[in-house]
Amino acid sequence: MAHLDNNQRFQDLTLLSKSETVVSDSPEDAMLETFDNLFPDRDYEITFDCPEFTSLCPVTNQPDFGEITIQYIPDKLCIESKSLKLFIFAFRNHNTFHEEAVNIILDRIVNVCKPRYAEVIGAFRPRGGIAINVRAVYEKSAND
Repeated sequence: MAHLDNNQRFQDLTLLSKSETVVSDSPEDAMLETFDNLFPDRDYEITFDCPEFTSLCPVTNQPDFGEITIQYIPDKLCIESKSLKLFIFAFRNHNTFHEEAVNIILDRIVNVCKPRYAEVIGAFRPRGGIAINVRAVYEKSAND
């Protein structure tokens, strides 16, 4: 592994160095940033636990609460955690079904960092007596 200058490595991370945090109104507008994986020859798993996920029901406009767990095996890039936090926060005023939220999160992670494997699990609190759990998985194929 070649030594990389940290100024070069982190020059594209715009959100981490900002002292003022601005949360986007929708996940489509939120940035998700990456940094180079220094161990691309090794499979290792990264897990993010997001226990305070909120979004709005697209029908009733009432808040929905849940926990999002993201697990992935990076390839060349890793997700920067502050940008992930801001991306997840962007769902707070966004109308979406649980199934859509989990798949939107997975799609964004796959598009931004192209992992070898990624899984997003949403465990949503009961509304009307029913809890919903959603799991979406991506596995890199030989064609990717």
